[in-house]
Amino acid sequence: MRNRRRTLFLGATAALAIIGTAAWRAAGAGQQPTEQTIPDDVRLFMPYRDYSQADNDRILGLYKYLRVADVSDGMDVVGLQDIGLVDPDIHALWKDTDTFSHRMAGIAVTARYVPTNRREARMDQATINRWYGSLTSEAFMSVLHPGSVLVIDATDDGESRSIGSTNILSWKERGMVGLVTSGGLGDTDEIIHHKVPTYFRRLARGIRPGRNELESVNRPVVVGGVLVQPGDVVVADGDGVVVVPRERAQEVAEAALTFLDNVGRDRFIRETGQNPWKKKQ
Repeated sequence: MRNRRRTLFLGATAALAIIGTAAWRAAGAGQQPTEQTIPDDVRLFMPYRDYSQADNDRILGLYKYLRVADVSDGMDVVGLQDIGLVDPDIHALWKDTDTFSHRMAGIAVTARYVPTNRREARMDQATINRWYGSLTSEAFMSVLHPGSVLVIDATDDGESRSIGSTNILSWKERGMVGLVTSGGLGDTDEIIHHKVPTYFRRLARGIRPGRNELESVNRPVVVGGVLVQPGDVVVADGDGVVVVPRERAQEVAEAALTFLDNVGRDRFIRETGQNPWKKKQ
């Protein structure tokens, strides 16, 4: 029986990857412990890739004027037809057709909640606090950054209200520009009032303790049938959500610019002083 354990490491040629413990210091009462080693029989084949804030800002600058329709067309141009198109069941919680403040483009930070198989005899306040600190925390808070979109894979966690008005505002304070989840959320009236761009599958009314557990942060997840990796570009508006693989993000944005509508073109020309659509003499 092999019980040796090896340390995870991140390298250019490594197949395994993990972020150090310092990055996971969550704000608030408790800190969910993270695995620092894995058994020899476990394999992770999709490495984590880190991107600088400067590179994130550069990429997001290319998506400032682009809608989901434009990005989808750009994906077609570069040979990524039907890649990244999230199931339309994941839709906008609210829409603003005056200033379009429900639209968002950001860099994916991912988290995965799974249904729990644990039960408590009584869910008193002490037990609730223990769950929030040790089993169903928000450990992703410390890796949110300006321009990030939090993408939560919580497809099968039932009535778990993983997102509410209080925590979504605390995430926004850390730089999150919006949220996409395949799971449930509550406090919708308050979220709409605060105008946090939110794209979700269903309503949910139960607290996380006793219902789900945080499985991972910044690992690949699947939301609406689409693979989302940390660092990917997420664009969302009234047409739904599209995810652009980071390694193709610049190419897609440059191709997508061609498809801007007249309103978008006028804004682009006015704000940048450039007119790439002008016919050459």
